[in-house]
Amino acid sequence: MTPGLAARVVVRRGGFTLDVDLAAAPGEVLAVLGPNGAGKSTLLGVLAGLLRPDAGRISVGAETVTDAEAGVHVPPHRRGVGLLAQQALLFPHLTALDNVTFGPRAHGVARRTAEERARRLLAAVDAAELADRRPAQMSGGQQQRVALARALAPEPGLLLLDEPLAALDVDATPAMRSLLRRVVRDAGQTAVLVTHSALDALVLADRVVVLTAGQVVEQGATRDVLARPRSPFTARIAGLDLVPGTACTDGLRTGDGTFVAGHADGTADGESAVAVFPPSAVAVFAERPHGSPRNVFPVRLAAIEPHGDVVRLRAAPAAGGPGWADGLAADVTPAAVADLDAEPGVQLWFAVKATEVGIHPASYRS
Repeated sequence: MTPGLAARVVVRRGGFTLDVDLAAAPGEVLAVLGPNGAGKSTLLGVLAGLLRPDAGRISVGAETVTDAEAGVHVPPHRRGVGLLAQQALLFPHLTALDNVTFGPRAHGVARRTAEERARRLLAAVDAAELADRRPAQMSGGQQQRVALARALAPEPGLLLLDEPLAALDVDATPAMRSLLRRVVRDAGQTAVLVTHSALDALVLADRVVVLTAGQVVEQGATRDVLARPRSPFTARIAGLDLVPGTACTDGLRTGDGTFVAGHADGTADGESAVAVFPPSAVAVFAERPHGSPRNVFPVRLAAIEPHGDVVRLRAAPAAGGPGWADGLAADVTPAAVADLDAEPGVQLWFAVKATEVGIHPASYRS
């Protein structure tokens, strides 16, 4: 099993500051999520040794590869870090076997040993038959499989996965995702995964860290973070609706004074909190409904989006309605869309039962 990771990183660039603490246990896959500009690429650059932090310390296993105060900065090619990026970036003039052999040979491994390791890894990523092909003779998915073998060949202490499935077509992605999970798990490989995909995080990662504006705002087991998001970004990629406010008895009070009924989970009255519920729990009406739902609010229909077997109605604030409704979603059947005579711009009513709404703290607690 490969070593773990411990990192304290501070990077200042103009008005932006990345200030994070990260840790990954040996053999653990840690996903880093966050909106564009959150600092994910900067963090990867520092871990890879391509950027020097202004402050902090990074250890891969027992070796310190970066210590800003002590002036330690191990160069990228010597710090035992592998990289699998969006693009395979294979050497175009080398065969798949030679591409995979290159890393171990550069680290002084004997040719025969390096080739044996390369063939074993090519077989592990289901690419043994590609050994004698050059990149131009491979599909994008095949190139990415070879690139994974190449990244693992030097036996890195840490593997960085930078949106490794983003450039693949929809047909190749599921197979590569499954293969990546199997190979990384079988190798006991410590890895940091940067992705915008909730599915990639769920399938590949043990834990998740969410960055916003250079800070860790959520952290925990992958399923827990995606099931109980605290930030609009995490809620969006998890496919959930989120309403911010302040916890109160039996629910939450939004900034405009609206009461959202729900069941509290570890919140105290007066604490910043969020109400979370799935779009499938939202009922949609053309006129204000009467009866059991405690949470009813007017919205303007902003967009109609296909979403598998259902249709997702995306909301915008209605005149006189709550501003926090912007971006909320409801999943309904195509027949319901026809019955509502729904089209962008019309006013509708979203309703959700209190039993479907979870209330939990908005702030991340370390």
